[in-house]
Amino acid sequence: MAADGGGSSLHLPCVFSPKSRQYLALCAQDGRLRIWNTDSKTLQQEYVPSAHLSATCTCICWGPCRSVKEGPQRKKRKSEAVHVEEKADLLAMGTAAGSVLIYSTAKGALHCTLDGGHSGGVNCVHWHPEDSLLYSGSDDTYIVEWDLQTGKTRSKWKADRAAVTSLCVSPDGKLLLSAGNTIKMWDLDTKEVYRKFTGHSTAVTTLRFATTRPPDSNGLYFLSGASHDRLLSVWQVREDGKDKNSVVSFTLTDEPQHIDVVASNGKEEAVRLAVVCKDSQLHLFEHFLNGPCKKPLSPSCSVQLSDTKESPMPIPLLAATLGVEAQSVLLAYGSHLHPVIERAEINTAERHVCLTRDVQTSMALTMESTVSKVKTPVVNAKSKVLVPGLPGHQAPAKGRPPQGSEKRKKDTGAKEMSIAERLGEIDLSAISGEGGTKVAASLQTDNFVVLLVQGLESKDNSILNKVLQTRKEFIIKKTVARLPLPAVLPLVEELTKRLQGHPASAFLMVRWLKAVLMHHTSYLASLPDLVSQLGVLYHMIESRVKMFHKLTKLHGKLYLLTTQVAASDSSNTVSDVDHTAKLVYEEESSDEDEASDDEALPDDGSDNWEEEEMMEETGEKADDDDDDEDPDSRREPKANGEEDMEHENESEEE
Repeated sequence: MAADGGGSSLHLPCVFSPKSRQYLALCAQDGRLRIWNTDSKTLQQEYVPSAHLSATCTCICWGPCRSVKEGPQRKKRKSEAVHVEEKADLLAMGTAAGSVLIYSTAKGALHCTLDGGHSGGVNCVHWHPEDSLLYSGSDDTYIVEWDLQTGKTRSKWKADRAAVTSLCVSPDGKLLLSAGNTIKMWDLDTKEVYRKFTGHSTAVTTLRFATTRPPDSNGLYFLSGASHDRLLSVWQVREDGKDKNSVVSFTLTDEPQHIDVVASNGKEEAVRLAVVCKDSQLHLFEHFLNGPCKKPLSPSCSVQLSDTKESPMPIPLLAATLGVEAQSVLLAYGSHLHPVIERAEINTAERHVCLTRDVQTSMALTMESTVSKVKTPVVNAKSKVLVPGLPGHQAPAKGRPPQGSEKRKKDTGAKEMSIAERLGEIDLSAISGEGGTKVAASLQTDNFVVLLVQGLESKDNSILNKVLQTRKEFIIKKTVARLPLPAVLPLVEELTKRLQGHPASAFLMVRWLKAVLMHHTSYLASLPDLVSQLGVLYHMIESRVKMFHKLTKLHGKLYLLTTQVAASDSSNTVSDVDHTAKLVYEEESSDEDEASDDEALPDDGSDNWEEEEMMEETGEKADDDDDDEDPDSRREPKANGEEDMEHENESEEE
């Protein structure tokens, strides 16, 4: 973020004081304002706003240097030798609730609060160079002009159809730059638009004047930087109004987050820039503004910080400001909670410079001499004080009874316990769930959320394994639902890393990833760099999906083979059954053969019928033999031909 308080919610405000650069003001993740002394490298003051948890600080801007009457209340022996008459005192802070806080470093307390001007979060604040005026831009698309003498709104007007993301007042105090969808230049006397400039497709986070010359001589230049844009554009305010396009552009490695400009006073003097990008690189530029330049200009020198480990890692660079000499640069790097401030001499003749620093050692050296002046607001007895953390969490690490600790102290005498002994005194069974009766109270969803956040911040695999190996669906869903938003992306990165491991662990990680996508898809979609951060997960899922189609084809072929083998086995068993059935059918076929022989009997019977007719014609012979031939004649249809012949022979013998 630039020194003028450009609105970037992802970058924490960090600004050097003007002129002497004696102070560094920054707001950390805990919402506290810390002011560091750049000369003594110590914490000068610390202020906790009363609404720092519900309305975080979004932008910071130092006021113009002024003579302070409250001098005896603060230590200024070192500063009096350099600047006696004027010092940086007032600091404006815009909040997400729409109010503006004015903090006084001389008093070490809040000077005043400006309320009622905005209905949305304040994205940018900027001071008027001469008068006691302050300008603020907000999400409600309005610009408010504040009068610090009365603490009330002096003027308010609609600046754009979109949120106002950046402001800057000209050195002479007559013009105001604002950025929303387009960059507009306002005449502060009439509050009318003087010029319009279009050239950025994303939100403009930085507006700075590069020259101090008036606009009537075609010599007024200003630069603009936007989020997700790797170019700094320089615009010329022409007298004829033909200033639709930028005249110069500076190339960067990433989007700008902090810019320091040494403006030029004439054509013979070059403008100097120090730009800190999001990738923690510092780029130094020096250019003479004398008209348009077709090609983008690359930095004259790029600086990067790295640690002294075997595998060096880049150190986060928070802010940088240019000194009087060309090679002198004041750097602030490390953590927002305890930055390291250093004045470095950089060889600008080299295009790329890498500085190796041991951050831990330098932090330890400055930590001992830190003298903080903490100011907390007076809170009424009826009001509630919010504590950082998760609501409803009431299961901290419980210690043993105080009697045991007293006995331990009596045994050891006056000697203090070491850190290892103190850790041994803490009963971690309430967190780990290994105790007896405390398990029911410890296995709450809040505990899992707290453990998961602690494991993600400390990168402790033991804590992460205990939480992520949970198999209960409702615990996973509730834990992910109550997870703080800043911990969602680290959880996704941890799940991505674990998904690349053993398939058994990946099966559990898919449940967590599914719960994250169900609850926090809207938040992930709002992140600007989501493609680069989740690219590994996307490519891994894509490769797994491609392999899944091949596995399904292989599964189908194997299923076909197994079914064919099973069918062949079943066919062998069925053939045995058929074999036994054939034996049964052979018996039935013998009966059919007998039936076929019986069908020939009517032919034989027909012969006997002819014989009977002959016997009827004789008369007497037929009457005598009726009784004897009746049983034989009844048997003839059932007997074979041979049996008929035997009966005939028997009758002849009789």
